Amino acid sequence: MTRPIRRLAVYCGSASPENPRYEELAMEIGHELAARGIGVVYGGGKLGLMGALAAGALLNGGEVIGVIPEALVASEVANRACTELHVVRTMHQRKKAFTDLSDGFLTLPGGVGTMDELWEAVSWAQLGYHDSPVGLLNACGFYDGLIAFYRQIGETGFVRPEHRGIILAEPELGPLLDRMASYRPHRPIIRMKADEL
Repeated sequence: MTRPIRRLAVYCGSASPENPRYEELAMEIGHELAARGIGVVYGGGKLGLMGALAAGALLNGGEVIGVIPEALVASEVANRACTELHVVRTMHQRKKAFTDLSDGFLTLPGGVGTMDELWEAVSWAQLGYHDSPVGLLNACGFYDGLIAFYRQIGETGFVRPEHRGIILAEPELGPLLDRMASYRPHRPIIRMKADEL
């Protein structure tokens, strides 16, 4: 059974790394999502990977919805070319909008903010605040260490066995989107009894 993915919240860095491959990747992903008819919901900036992602989607006729907090409009240089640009008051409102507007989450290379967004999507999935797939694009092995860490916290017992498959990681977009479309939600914490926790 597959689920329709009409829009994805895409998490990625607003920085421009020295290696141009990362921005090229983000542009390719935006272009490919648009080609597949999948809208992009993202942080609303036009710098770094964020800007490249949006540009790739827009250049291919895709839908791009930006969500950016007031405080970051200037520093992240809000992307007024988006199909829609939502300016919100707080980061919490931004992340809630990502969840409300999308059918899943896709994480590209990024830094601390990207990690914050990824881990919140995973945490909310564990708890049962959403049942959407959480995809991690491990392009060029960028997330090898994070994937090993996620395995370690599961093996140590800090992630329950039924929740260890929440992060879906693949090195290429096509197989990752296939896994996300066929994702079957796990049993969340809010549906567990006290003796199962």
